[in-house]
Amino acid sequence: MSFKKLNPPLKEAISNLGFEAPTAYQKKVLPKIKSGADLFALAPAGSGKTTAMIISVIQKLNSEAFEDSPRALIYVKDKEAALELADEFKKFTREMDLRIYCAYEEQHIEHQKDDIYYGVDIVIATPKRLGKLFSMTGIHLGQLQLFILEDAEFLSKPGLYEDVVRIPLSINKCQYLVFAEKMEPKMERLRDLFMERAMIVKKK
Repeated sequence: MSFKKLNPPLKEAISNLGFEAPTAYQKKVLPKIKSGADLFALAPAGSGKTTAMIISVIQKLNSEAFEDSPRALIYVKDKEAALELADEFKKFTREMDLRIYCAYEEQHIEHQKDDIYYGVDIVIATPKRLGKLFSMTGIHLGQLQLFILEDAEFLSKPGLYEDVVRIPLSINKCQYLVFAEKMEPKMERLRDLFMERAMIVKKK
């Protein structure tokens, strides 16, 4: 898949950032994500996984804001990872109105509830904070299209797996994407819960 098949605002953003062509791994994984398949995207650092994920989310959301409820939910390991990923997204969305929001433990949860209520498109969150927001009905996921784990090795940390798997059991069908360097036991367990038909896309 080439960048030419993306929507115009996204193509322009990619061009402005100086990306001329997808990496070898992006050529493999981008069409699979665009097809709507659930998948485990496994490749070493430097393969372009994160950029592929960002491009796929923006493409899926048509590069524009829509109503109030989040349409993409991205789990990350901690506050630093959330802020770093949000900055990467914003490089692509400077000329778009997509609303990106980070939720992590250091923030006041009532303020987070208010911020999300007033409208966001992409939520980047730590597992424990998202789990607490969900328990407090502080986030509506009825419009969710993408459920993503970024650098999913964090699932091996005590308690985080349980925080992540609670939500898919309570939402309508959406696309599930797991990005990691390699498959680990906790990721395998996701197959039994909500990713039984997921494809595996590895870098050879």
